[in-house]
Amino acid sequence: MSQFKLPELPYAYDALAPYMSAETLQFHHDKHHQAYVDNGNKLAGEGTKYAGKSIEAICVEAFNAKDAPVVNNIGQHFNHIHFWKWMKKGGGGKKMPGKLEKLVEAAGGFDKVRADFINAGVTQFGSGWAWLALKGDKLEIMKTANGENPLMHGAKPLLGVDVWEHSYYIDYRNARPKYLEAFVDHLINWEHVEMMLEAKTS
Repeated sequence: MSQFKLPELPYAYDALAPYMSAETLQFHHDKHHQAYVDNGNKLAGEGTKYAGKSIEAICVEAFNAKDAPVVNNIGQHFNHIHFWKWMKKGGGGKKMPGKLEKLVEAAGGFDKVRADFINAGVTQFGSGWAWLALKGDKLEIMKTANGENPLMHGAKPLLGVDVWEHSYYIDYRNARPKYLEAFVDHLINWEHVEMMLEAKTS
């Protein structure tokens, strides 16, 4: 029995078009995420020191131990479990749940947070992620390389966007900024962001 499993997408492959195509989702979810799951089960599954631990605990333990294969594969599995839920048809824009809205206002307002989040994604050199995270009781914009996430850096992930090329190259070629703008303006599922905030602050 495998410790890690590929979750089903919470929408049809074509649900996020034209901002993210069915082709991108098929490759990204069915091939790339599946590979992280398969590798994760070999590296951190049954019979390893990580067996039976929560995925969040494995992320932190592997990062502290400088166990790069586990950091990248289990980190990517954690990141993608939420990445699919961080998007929805008709998502994005300024309208967000109340608790989250207060955090965004305290961080300088939506326009500033949007610009800084997009900039974090644009300036992440090579593969990685841009994040909205909670550090203490404040919103923080972060970027991480490869499969790393805010858990590994003492923060709580609320929203992440994948800036590995397989996340956008089919649809946007090398125009990463356009992909990030489309993600914020048309794809974000703010309810899942709020859910992570509630789970992490309750």
